[in-house]
Amino acid sequence: MAGEDSIEVKFRLFDGTDIGPSKYDPSTTVASLKEIILARWPQDKEIAPKTINDLKLINAGRILENNRTLAESRVLVGEVPGGVITMHVVVRPPQFDKNNAKQPTKTPRQNRCQCTIL
Repeated sequence: MAGEDSIEVKFRLFDGTDIGPSKYDPSTTVASLKEIILARWPQDKEIAPKTINDLKLINAGRILENNRTLAESRVLVGEVPGGVITMHVVVRPPQFDKNNAKQPTKTPRQNRCQCTIL
């Protein structure tokens, strides 16, 4: 049965909220997972990705490549059989084009350390 081979994954956002868990076929690509995340992204978040290139998926400390499948991206060490895999989602900050867009002004750092070591 296909349901037995599916992998249950939830996506943890930067603020600790989750998308999922949902079951996915092991042949699902990371790019497809990112498209699903974009479609299910909570509308109330200030920071929101615009494309799949704005997202990074991290599983067990590894950044997952778009062309890899879910089965290839799994880390079997430490996984509980039949358990939910938690993947962390990182949103890349917007990139500014140096030629066309005005870059934000640099604000002075407020938390500077003024220590002197003798």
